[in-house]
Amino acid sequence: MEAALTEPVLVLNRLWQAVNVIAAKRAFSLISSGHAQVVHAEDESFEVFSMMDWVDFSRHNPPASELEVVRTIRHPIRVPKVILLSVFDRVPKKEIKLTRRNVFERDKYTCQYCAKKLPSEDLNLDHVIPRHYGGKTTWENIVCSCVSCNSRKSNRLPHEAKMHLIRKPSVPKWRPVISLAARGRKKEAWKHFLDVAYWNVELER
Repeated sequence: MEAALTEPVLVLNRLWQAVNVIAAKRAFSLISSGHAQVVHAEDESFEVFSMMDWVDFSRHNPPASELEVVRTIRHPIRVPKVILLSVFDRVPKKEIKLTRRNVFERDKYTCQYCAKKLPSEDLNLDHVIPRHYGGKTTWENIVCSCVSCNSRKSNRLPHEAKMHLIRKPSVPKWRPVISLAARGRKKEAWKHFLDVAYWNVELER
C-alpha cells in the first residue's frame, strides 16, 4: 500500500492543462477534500469522478496491478492517474531548459541558415555570435544548423560568411511542465494532456 501511495499522479488545472505531478497520497487528500476530481480515460473519452463515485467505480472495476490500488478497511480504491483541480486555473511559470533537444524542437529540426529539415543526427547547434566574439549560450544566440552550414560559417558572424538566418532566435512560446516522471505506463495515461517535455542535460552557458 505504501508503494501505491507514492505512485505519480498528473495534476490538471480547471482548464484541463497539465500543471504538476504529485504522489498518489497527496492526490487522495485533494480528492477527499473536494479540491479535485479523478479523471479516467477510456476509449478516447474522459469521465470525471468525485471521491465517492471513484470508490464505487473502483469496487466494480478492480485494477490488475497492486501498485494501482489502495486497500482500505471497507473497499479497495484505485490509484488515480490524472486529477482535475476544482479552482486553480493558472499555469505555473517554469523556465524552459536550454537543451539540444529543446533547441531542435523550437527550430522544428530545420537548419536556420539553409532551411533544410533533417534528422537530429544530421544537425548541430550554432552560436550566431561566436563565443570568441563574446557570444553567449542563450536562447537568443543558439540555433539549429546542418553540418554543412555549421562548417561553412565556422567561427564567423553570419554576414562574414555571407549567410542569413531564416528567423531570429528567441525563447520558445511552449511551456513544458512535466519532467522525466512521464515514463512507461503513466505516459500512456497522460499523453492527452502533456506538452512537449524533453529534458536532457542543460547546455553549458
